Amino acid sequence: MYQDVLNEAFEAMKDAYAPYSNYHVGACVKCKDGRMFRGVNIENASYGATNCGERSAIFGAYSYGYRKDDIEVLAIVTDGGRIGAPCGICRQVLSELLNEDTPIVLSNGIDMQITNIKELLPFSFSKDDLVK
Repeated sequence: MYQDVLNEAFEAMKDAYAPYSNYHVGACVKCKDGRMFRGVNIENASYGATNCGERSAIFGAYSYGYRKDDIEVLAIVTDGGRIGAPCGICRQVLSELLNEDTPIVLSNGIDMQITNIKELLPFSFSKDDLVK
């Protein structure tokens, strides 16, 4: 069902820069018009400057003018022994940049799970929390 976007994410993962963790992540945002945006994790010796693959992919889509209503699916893949789910920072970013029911496909090449940001981050912090 999501094989095309998974293939793109696995292909992207080859370009991950992970000299410290040796944990490679590839991601791909597929938009409703068929355009795909790849992303990978890019590590840095100053760990806080590292960027995750899923944020790289979604920031790429947004950089070209796409917004949450344009996004059909997000695939996130790893070369780990189990399926990798987005970290806390990525969950917060995705909670604002994806619709809550947009499919998020997770895979390590062996197992696969389909979820969404509402399941991954219930009770997320949003602009609605900033209203006084």
